[in-house]
Amino acid sequence: MLKNKKFIVLALSMMIGIVSVGCGKGADRQKSNSNSVRISGSTSVGAVMEPLVEEYKKSEGKGTDIEVQQIGSSSGIKNTIDGTSEIGMTSRDLKEGEKQASLKETQIAIDGIAVIINNENKVKDLTIEQIKGIYTGKITNWKEVGGDNSPIVVVSREDGSGTREGFETIIGYAAEELVNSAIISDGSGNIKTTVAGNKNSIGYISLGYVDKEVNSISISGVEATVDNVKSNKYPILRPFLLVNKPEGLSDKGQAFIDYILSEDGQKVVEEHGFVGVK
Repeated sequence: MLKNKKFIVLALSMMIGIVSVGCGKGADRQKSNSNSVRISGSTSVGAVMEPLVEEYKKSEGKGTDIEVQQIGSSSGIKNTIDGTSEIGMTSRDLKEGEKQASLKETQIAIDGIAVIINNENKVKDLTIEQIKGIYTGKITNWKEVGGDNSPIVVVSREDGSGTREGFETIIGYAAEELVNSAIISDGSGNIKTTVAGNKNSIGYISLGYVDKEVNSISISGVEATVDNVKSNKYPILRPFLLVNKPEGLSDKGQAFIDYILSEDGQKVVEEHGFVGVK
């Protein structure tokens, strides 16, 4: 009787193992064949990702459901590492801790970070050193840089923003040096709205967001244009990257990345104010 019980327990254990393995393989197949691709991350990269998705669905991407969440570079990278998203969008390089996750990086574009001011502001040009002085509180009045006798209202991005980290690195100051009075806002769109509504403000946004609502100033005589970013003349630029786990990328996800890097995809990138990599 005891031997029979042991045999039954062993048989049940083997059956459970077989079912578990089968379910796992089924899940992998389901993921590979799924029509849904989840992407999250940088709001700056999101500005070009949305039209890329739209154009992709008109052609070879018909029937593919691509969900894009613009939640910031750091959050997008985190989501990719923990499997919440299949693909992450980042407008900065990976940090040392993030590199340990062995994510694959794919550069899809180059972006300039435009320094913007209100349309009523007569200042047309600043140096990197002057911008650093403004953002660290050493320069507090527009008259110090050739403008009106008015206090400077500094507008910056939130912690975790790839645009903010790129800007701080290039301009040359640490996050803790940011002037205490700075207005913190999330997303290039919100920064633009804030600057457009305050004649004494200064901010920075992805070049693709620049329009007639604000003025983008020259940096030491070099305008923030696609051509100047492409030729590396404009000094404030950074990469647009997609990241993914090599083992976590579905066929649909790979097909979409391939489209972005294709001639058609790179055309969409450049049509929206960014510099292609092909």
